[in-house]
Amino acid sequence: MMRKRKGYPVYPLTAAQKFHLFYQNFCPKKEVLNIGTSLTIGADLDWKVLKEAIYKAYERNDFMRLRFAKDKEGNWYQYIVDKEEREIEFVDFSGASMEEAEAQMREWTQVPFKRQDSPMNRIVMIRTSDGYNGLYLLIDHMTADAQSLIGFLKDVIQIYCNALYEGVEYPKEMSSYLEQLQKDLAYENGSKAQERDRKFFRNLIDHSPEPIYNGLRGTMELEESRKRLGDPNVRAAINVSDSVDSALDTFHLEEEPTRRLFDFCEKYHVSMTCLLIMGLRTYFQKMNGHEDVSINTAIARRATLKEKKSGGTRIHSFPFRTVISEDKTFLEGIYEIRDLQNIYFRHANFDPVEYFAYRGKKYPHPNGETYEPMSLTYQPMSLQEENLTKLGDIKYKTKWYPNGATTQAMYLTVMHRPEDNGLDFNFEHQIKAVSREDLEYLYYYLCKIMFKGTENPNLKIGDIIKLI
Repeated sequence: MMRKRKGYPVYPLTAAQKFHLFYQNFCPKKEVLNIGTSLTIGADLDWKVLKEAIYKAYERNDFMRLRFAKDKEGNWYQYIVDKEEREIEFVDFSGASMEEAEAQMREWTQVPFKRQDSPMNRIVMIRTSDGYNGLYLLIDHMTADAQSLIGFLKDVIQIYCNALYEGVEYPKEMSSYLEQLQKDLAYENGSKAQERDRKFFRNLIDHSPEPIYNGLRGTMELEESRKRLGDPNVRAAINVSDSVDSALDTFHLEEEPTRRLFDFCEKYHVSMTCLLIMGLRTYFQKMNGHEDVSINTAIARRATLKEKKSGGTRIHSFPFRTVISEDKTFLEGIYEIRDLQNIYFRHANFDPVEYFAYRGKKYPHPNGETYEPMSLTYQPMSLQEENLTKLGDIKYKTKWYPNGATTQAMYLTVMHRPEDNGLDFNFEHQIKAVSREDLEYLYYYLCKIMFKGTENPNLKIGDIIKLI
């Protein structure tokens, strides 16, 4: 292992980074790791001050200065450069329609980064024809997840606002990515904590019966699998298509119903993630008739303030399996999910790739069959923070742009809308595996289940399934 690269100390990749690399290797479209987003503000901007704020944010957020390189054996490693001196681009879309501007940003999002010794993000200052101005940001998933991306954008806004408006404080220091990286690497280097977590997950796999696949539209894929393999007891299915081409479909839940869901979570001391998992698993239970449901859930691994503010990519994703009978009430189901989630959080530093490899040994699936029909991420962070509301009624808009590729059949990310704090349900899905109609159907029933359950928490799950 080379100790230095271009004069900078080098470090191995973390488990979270290797996880991204792991599925990128299976993907013919290398832009699968791109995350593209724009943040625009309904006000005129001072571009010179904005550019200075961006450079300042680069300085304060070391993860934005990450570089990757490959050693002679073909292993990737990482290092951080001292400063970012690239020219920050400016593109004036004011002569173009919003559709044209968005098409251009989608195109930018579908260009993969070079990776070897190259910057892993791109920032463009943009002016659009709807009178909004701001930034387009493209970032590689190996250097950031949604939370660190939002954190970086907030940092830019606050630095900018502090320079121009009275009464807006300069943002507090960000945490060091490097410090967290060293902690993660120490954990992964055969620590006692890692051994404890390994034992937990192996136990979980060894002492549970084999999971069963639940399909979006019912047991079709499972039956197909059983027929293909000539075995009526097969419990896994293939749910991806032969094409990684993806689309992003977004459904908007208004502010008022969103508030009702949050009121329920506050009243019963459960997280929004628990409620979403309960809604989704009940949908699969309704469609497949199984009380045993598994979906992949992402854990952000940002429990401490330092982790929250250190940037980087910290998401680990594990199958989350619940067996909840129809006789239980909605609330009992939610509490079961909450208790299990709390256990998972304690062990979430474990390497998901190792988890899947171990499960794959116990239940080999040479053709790529799976038990999980989808993945879920809930992103609690929103741009509506106290400092930003001091600017009066400045309106914000954020938009996510699809990179056009996914190795999963369906990935749901639930986020807050900056305009009104309602929820956006962003479904990224393989076009050939999951249709827009499938998603409309799922979203419709997911909402019906969540509202029926939160309004009648003591209703039995079986009754909810019948009533909707």
